[in-house]
Amino acid sequence: MKTTFGIIVGNRGFFPKHLCESGRGEILAALEEAGYGAVTLDAADTPCGSVETIEDARKCAKLFDERRHEIDGVIVTLPNFGDERAIANTLRWSGLRVPVLIHAFPDTRDKMTLQDRRDSFCGKMSVCNNLCQYGIPFSLTQLHTVGARGARFRADLDRFAAVCRVVRGLRNLRIGALGARPAAFNTVRFSEKLLEQSGISVETLDLHELLGWAGRLQPGAPEVQAKLKAILEYVPATGIPEAALIKMAQFGAAVDRWMSEQNLQATAIQCWTAMEEFFGIVPCTCMSMMSNNLAPSACEVDVMGAVAMRAMTLASGRPSALVDWNNNYGDDPDKCVFFHCSNLPMGMFACEGCKPPVMDFQEIIAGSVGKDNSYGAIVGRIKDESFTFLRVSTDEAAGVVRVYTGEGTMTRDPLDTFGGYGVAHIPQLQKLLRFICSNGFEHHVAINLSACAEAVNEALGNYLGWDVRLHE
Repeated sequence: MKTTFGIIVGNRGFFPKHLCESGRGEILAALEEAGYGAVTLDAADTPCGSVETIEDARKCAKLFDERRHEIDGVIVTLPNFGDERAIANTLRWSGLRVPVLIHAFPDTRDKMTLQDRRDSFCGKMSVCNNLCQYGIPFSLTQLHTVGARGARFRADLDRFAAVCRVVRGLRNLRIGALGARPAAFNTVRFSEKLLEQSGISVETLDLHELLGWAGRLQPGAPEVQAKLKAILEYVPATGIPEAALIKMAQFGAAVDRWMSEQNLQATAIQCWTAMEEFFGIVPCTCMSMMSNNLAPSACEVDVMGAVAMRAMTLASGRPSALVDWNNNYGDDPDKCVFFHCSNLPMGMFACEGCKPPVMDFQEIIAGSVGKDNSYGAIVGRIKDESFTFLRVSTDEAAGVVRVYTGEGTMTRDPLDTFGGYGVAHIPQLQKLLRFICSNGFEHHVAINLSACAEAVNEALGNYLGWDVRLHE
């Protein structure tokens, strides 16, 4: 879906009219070139389609209110100093609760006469001052003033669009928690109530019910056959018993139906050991497929892991995975091994020069439930690309949601192991690990093969009000 911005063109009447005309045209052209939509006053509605007076603010606020379901964020652009009160009133009266980006055009050094001078550099400070007074959170461009048609502003736009997607997506997120938290995993405890305060709802379902629905689906049922076909097209399954593949298809079809009926965008699933003992598969392949289709699925009923996965998927448009901070890598203090059993999405595999990912049995759990009950894990190495990591956790004692995020690089360093894995390089890793341990964060972390930590930090901290630590 196209990201759409409401546009407020700030104006102050004693500045030249042509600055507003050209500035409005430039910002709209930049949005169109970048593939974003725009909702703004027409040039006939107010002078140059800008906002300066109380009446202008009312008109713009009414337009935004009428089209609120289209607007993901608001861009305030200042082709001249702008009227800070009109801008603040427009945002307040519109009733929108979306991110706001403040943009100011730069002056040109040899055009500082009364006919061409903007003073947007100064006006931006006045706008920000008033928004702080009004209690309206906002975002800033990387440079204080920046032209609308260059690469720098395009980067600002793309980052802001990611912020908007995360904020809108999380404020309406519904996560399915399938099954009970494994008894041995106190680490995945969380507060549904704190999540609800941010607009995130959790829909629970007993694992017995889901497996009962799956068991009632006949192997020849259209939805089961369609899911089986999708599984076989998704990952090589040579040597996997047909009976196990059918069970995966039944399970996957039942989960798909539940997600559709309950309008779920992510899941957290009780992946062991009841499913293996009493149904006879691991759910990893089906979970991998969901994550790969941008509907994240987290292991061990880690609902907060699913929140983090979803946030980065919204920011980047790419699949996320949940992994363990699992091992040191030799004696390199800035490297570690990420691992899970695994349900990592196929889009994160295929490291150049590595064995291609395949379906196999889950080696860890097979030791207790038997190989025949543990088919369905996906084995492979994570691509050697840049990545973002993110962990979200609820702190009930303090009544806050706590977060850390940052970026690193997956490497090609040699490693011979099983499951889904990779070697990660993160600058100042030991400092980060001390922070994780000292603040009681979980051993799970979500990763995404993109550079979106800044957008995630802005969205979760500035707009959702969570306590965020950006590792730099």
